[in-house]
Amino acid sequence: MFVSLAVVTVFMSALLLVSAGAKSLRTRHITEQMSTLGVPQSMMAFLIGAQIAGAAGAIAGLWWGPVGIAAAIGLTLYFAGAVAFHLRVGDRKGASPAVVLTMASVALIGLRAATL
Repeated sequence: MFVSLAVVTVFMSALLLVSAGAKSLRTRHITEQMSTLGVPQSMMAFLIGAQIAGAAGAIAGLWWGPVGIAAAIGLTLYFAGAVAFHLRVGDRKGASPAVVLTMASVALIGLRAATL
């Protein structure tokens, strides 16, 4: 079970860091998407920080379980919020990746709890 946890954790952390990097570069695609979703540019630093903290907490959680569970709960809330923002503007296509990442975050909670 721990191997599954480690694989999901590393995968999620890599995705989070890539996403945070794209947000920090303020690419046109990301900027347009955030504008469409109604996310103010002033929130970008918070979103980037949340993704980096989630990745770091998930990795640290491999050694200290409670930190991993807390990080996974935070990531679940982060991605559930992303789903809500996408659905609020009728962007079902954009909501799909956020739904998958929400489910992966929930899986992290379960896997970390099962390996305590």
